This record gives sequence, structure tokens and C-alpha cells, in this order.
Amino acid sequence: MSGNAEKEFIYGGVNHLALVCRDMVETVRFYRDVLGMPLVKTIDLPDGGQHFFFDIGNNNLLAFFWFPDNADLPAPGTSAPAELPGIGDFTSDVSSMNHVALTVPLDKIEEYREKLIAKGLQVTEIMNHDRSKWQMSRTNHDGVWLRSLYFFDPNGVLLEFASLSRGFTAGDVEHDPRNAEGERVVGVINVPVRG
Repeated sequence: MSGNAEKEFIYGGVNHLALVCRDMVETVRFYRDVLGMPLVKTIDLPDGGQHFFFDIGNNNLLAFFWFPDNADLPAPGTSAPAELPGIGDFTSDVSSMNHVALTVPLDKIEEYREKLIAKGLQVTEIMNHDRSKWQMSRTNHDGVWLRSLYFFDPNGVLLEFASLSRGFTAGDVEHDPRNAEGERVVGVINVPVRG
């Protein structure tokens, strides 16, 4: 990754990602008690809602809103994935959030999977993301750039524990993006970034 010296905007990461939960008590018990994330800030909103923040490390926060008039259930397959990756359809609609990927140590991913299973969660196999046709390998090899696993929180939010296994290179940006009609648009990724 390039340095920040000549950038128009300097970024230090994601300060927080704010999601919406159906039950703040259940959410606190899952993120604090099951996943071990410290609850660092709580806010009672003027409308009776709440906004709570969990520390996910490196000055990054995962936040949740609870609103008194929310619908009880998410809309799987619309507002969030309906199934775990590798098990079923994990697509979601435009302007929805597909999943939250949390960085974990590469040498701990197998151990963390076993811990989540022991806590009663349904967890995918460890996925070895690579450049193969299906972008996934059953085994870890030199071409794997990310190892990860997926599971749901009590609100239906798809979570991923992810570990980069190598740095990015210019060769990792190789696919022209598609427009809304599904057509590839050539030349977009080769435009220099404004400095």
C-alpha cells in the first residue's frame, strides 16, 4: 500500500461501522461476552433509541443502533445475506451491507474457528481465497492472499474473521469493473489516483 504523504485525504482506517440491531441486550451479550469485544461507549438517544460502540482493535469500532420502532427481523437476501458463503446464497441488495470482516491473526484462524464452534455458532470451513476460477481453495498454498471464516450474529449480520496472508501488489488490481447493466468498462482501474 502507498504512503499518505501526497494524498488529498489521509485515512487511518475505519473509525466505526454503524449497524442496526433488534435487541441491544442480545447484541451486547454476543459481541462482549461471546466474541470478547470491550463495550467502550453507550449512548441513549433522544427518541428512546440507543447507540453502543465495541472496540475491535487498532482504534476501530463496531457500533450498533437500536431504534424503538424497528421491524423485528432483517430481510435475508435483501438487506443482508440469507446464507453463509459456501453454504448458500450470500448476495444482498444495493445499498445493503453484505458482511463485516474483522482482522484476526493469521496464526490463530484455526483456533478461533474451534472456539466459535465450542460457543455453539455455525461456522464455515476456513476459506483460502486465491486467484483460481472459484476464487477459493480447500487448501492453503502460496497463491492464497486471504484466509477467512464466516458466521452470523444474533441480528443476522454476516461476520467474517479474516487474515491477509500476503501484501497486495499492482497485479492484484486486474479486473475491469462492470456497470449497472453488467458490461465491463475498460480503462477505469488504470486511471492514476489524484494526489
